[in-house]
Formats: sequence, structure tokens, C-alpha cells
Amino acid sequence: MLDPLKNLDLDALPADVRAAVLVVSEQNAVLTTQVAELEALNARLEHFVKELNHVIYGARSEQLTEDERQLAFEDLEVAQSEAEEQSGTVEKMTPRKKRKSVQRNLGNLPDHLERIEQIIEPDSIVCPCGCGDMVRIGEDRTERLEIVPAQPKVIVTIRPKYACPNKQGGVVQALAPVHLIEGGLPTEGTLAHVSVSKYADHCPLFRQSQIYARSGLNIDRSTLANWMGKVSFHLAPVVDHMFKELKTSSKLFADETRCPVLDPGRGKTKTGYLWAVARDERPFGGTAPPGVVFCYADGRGGKHASEFLTGFCGTLQVDGYTGYNALTKPGRNSGPIKLAYCWAHARRKLKEVHDRDGSPIAKEGLKRIAKFYKIEDAIRGQAAEQRKAARQEQTKPLMEDFEVWLKTQRSRISAKSRLGEKLSYIAKYMDGLKLFLDDGTVEMDSNVVERAIRPIALNRKNALFAGHDEGGRTWARIASLIETCKLNDVEPYAYLKATLEAIAAGHPAARIDELMPWNYPFNPRTERLAANNE
Repeated sequence: MLDPLKNLDLDALPADVRAAVLVVSEQNAVLTTQVAELEALNARLEHFVKELNHVIYGARSEQLTEDERQLAFEDLEVAQSEAEEQSGTVEKMTPRKKRKSVQRNLGNLPDHLERIEQIIEPDSIVCPCGCGDMVRIGEDRTERLEIVPAQPKVIVTIRPKYACPNKQGGVVQALAPVHLIEGGLPTEGTLAHVSVSKYADHCPLFRQSQIYARSGLNIDRSTLANWMGKVSFHLAPVVDHMFKELKTSSKLFADETRCPVLDPGRGKTKTGYLWAVARDERPFGGTAPPGVVFCYADGRGGKHASEFLTGFCGTLQVDGYTGYNALTKPGRNSGPIKLAYCWAHARRKLKEVHDRDGSPIAKEGLKRIAKFYKIEDAIRGQAAEQRKAARQEQTKPLMEDFEVWLKTQRSRISAKSRLGEKLSYIAKYMDGLKLFLDDGTVEMDSNVVERAIRPIALNRKNALFAGHDEGGRTWARIASLIETCKLNDVEPYAYLKATLEAIAAGHPAARIDELMPWNYPFNPRTERLAANNE
């Protein structure tokens, strides 16, 4: 609107008027620049909103997986932060009303972190009045997070030799400390770090090798793989004992997930499977600690489930996979198992139809199932008998209504239709789906074990495949201990380091129960002394 100023003959104006016009012209140029920057910023933020809406509400064929979604959120948040920083720069140039600060989770600094104090003194504490030095009356403290990248160290072990000065008393020297890999480079802490990086943080060995190379430490991927093989061998008895302990329970969860394995003969990958067996009694206040064990198999046949679960007798909560049906046969060596099925899978069947077709019948089924879950949320953590009583009183009548509704809808809908197939699936497994009503230790779904295998899927994406069947077994063993640590709020690196040190020191097999993740922390030095005494 101030463009007409450009057409003025400034030389014809008085000096004071000419100066004022020049000031206005400069202000106009600044405002024009700021408006352009704000418009560009607004357009960029609108683009972020559209991308975010697409990530959340996009068509199923275009939706991202959970891991891809998290990556998208990360990148959007980085871009948003950059835009806000730009916005803050523009706002500093344009005075405006002060806004209330946005409440955000900026993280926290736990008390156990090392504090390195940096005291910044004034240039001078001499009082301007001439009375001498000023007196300290207080201080301001601020804390910021400093992260130092991994710094490899070399542990040099020196064992002095002592001899009789008269050459008659012989030579005395301390025994060499024992290590898991005798004569090898890594300490037990290094082995634990490589294990956690691969199986907990999903960083494949070839990438770890590249990371170490940046620090000038050249360790070939094959060397790291050799270390992991030795770790797996020594941890095998610990995992076997943990699995034996889990199978003494009367209620377990089971599921399986793909584990691609390189097939050298064909130059391709074959499909192996990691079978997960989990225990978690926390929802009904049980005293047994939670745990999960992964078992590698080269297939998904029911024979593998029968083999892994030998010795277990009780209730097994699973999805609808028919491979578990052999466990219910009366002639089974350990006794027949009762299969409790998963309402999360049943609900998922209806949701698939509702999301695609907007089916009112599927919507009604979802609403009915939601009522079951609402009751479960209210009784979670209560004793098994209390849960059973609540289910009998509140959930059972709703379940009976659901069965009537299900039968009515199936009679009206073609069994060959998409919705008919989903309703038939639910009807087929209804006996196992209702099992939780009569047993307070049984959950409505198998989400416990599904959460446990989620990291396996992420590691599969990063590592692509295991090198061979033994690599699959190594994956299963170490992942079993790491995921059990997570279930028990135990730091995996600390546990693995202490456990490997105890094993290297000769921890007695008769006391292997002490090495279970739920019994950590234990003192490796105490274990070493005890082992030496025995």
C-alpha cells in the first residue's frame, strides 16, 4: 500500500519530510520481508498437518506400519521444531503480545546420572563501593544433558612376579582372571554390549562393525558373530532353565513369528519361525515373575508346538492357528491342554470389515466386544477369584447376548461373504473365547505375547535374515533373556554383563536359578568366591 512512495520526487521535498519518507520506506521493506516469511512458514506448517493426517487417516493400502509411522512422526517433529525455531526468529523481529508457553515433555535427568559441576565465577567480585570482596549469598543451578559417544577402552591386566632374593623360595604370581572367551579380546561387558545392541536395539553386527571402525577399532563382522555364538552357547543352560520354570505354570501364552534364514544351497532365504511362550501373572496379582522364551524352528507345523511345550499342562492362550490343536488331544504325554482364544483377533476380524465397508453389523459387534474390555479394564490387577466373580456377574450376560446376536446375523448373511467369513471365524472359536469367564487367571486376549514378539519383528526388518539355523537359535536365546529383563524392569546390559561374569567364574549348575533375570541384581564377585570355594 506504500508503493506510491516510490514515485515521489524526494529531491523536491524538504529535508525533514524527505528523511521521514525514507524511514517509512525502510519499514515497509522490513514488513514486506516478514510477511513473506510468515506466509512461507504457514504454508509449510499446513503441509505438515496434511502429512500427519495422511499418516493417521490415510487409506489402508497407503497406511504405514507401526515402525514406519514412528519414523514419520520423528521426521515431522524434527521439521516442526525447525519451523518453530524459524517462527521464533521471525517473532523476535516483530513485537507482539506475549503468548503462554507451550507445555511439553522435554525429558528428565534421573538422580543416578553422574553430575559434573561447572562453576562459572564473575570476572570480578570486588565491590564497587570499595569495601572489598563481595560475599556469596546464593547460586543458580541449571542442568543440561551431555552424552559422550561410546568410547572403547583397553583393560590391561598386569600380574607381577615375585621371587626369593636368595633364589631359594621359588616364584609367586597371582592367577590369571577367568573370562568367558579365554585368550580373546572382549570382556564380558563388551559381549553384553554387542548382544544388547543387536538383539535389543536392533543394530546388526555389520553396522556395529562400522560404528567401531569410526573409533579406529577394526573388528570384522565375522568376529562379532563368533562372539555371539559363544555367548549363545554359554547362555543356553540359563534359557533352558528359564523355559523349564515357565512350563511349571498353569497358564501360558504362545505365538509365533517369522524368522527368515539364509538358505545357502538356493542362494535365497527360507522361512524359519520363532515360537514365543510367555508367562505374565500380573493382571490377576500372581506371584510368579513374568518371562518369555523364544524357540527357533525351521517351520510352523504343530509338531514344533508339541515339542516345545512338552512338560506343560494347563491353559494356553493363543490365536486361532490350528497348529496348537494337537496339544488338546487326550493321548498327549503331558496331558491335554485347554486352549483359550484371543478376543483381540476376533475384534480385528470385524474391524477389517468395518474399516473397508463401514458395515453397521461389524460396528455393532465392535461395540459389544468393547463392553467386555471395559469390564476387564476395571478388574485388571484384582485376584483371580474376584475377576471370575465379576465376569460371571457382568460379562457373562453380555456374552450370552453376543452369542444370540452372532447366531442371528450369521443366519441372515451369506457365509461366503467377507463379513460372513469373519462371523464364522468367531463362532468357530467361541468355546475358547468364552474360557476366560470361568477362570480368573485367563486373559481376554493374547496381547502379552504379541507385545513380546514385536521387537523380534523390528529386528527382522533391520537384520533382514539370520545367516543359518544356528543363527536363529542364537537370536532366540539372547532375545529370550533381553525381553524377560524388560518384563521385569531389569536393565538388559547390566544383567547380561553380570550373568556372563558369573558363568565365566564357574557359577555352579545347581544354583542356576539365581541367574534368572527376575533374580537380578546378584553380585558376580560373591558368585565367583562361592564357586571357587566349591
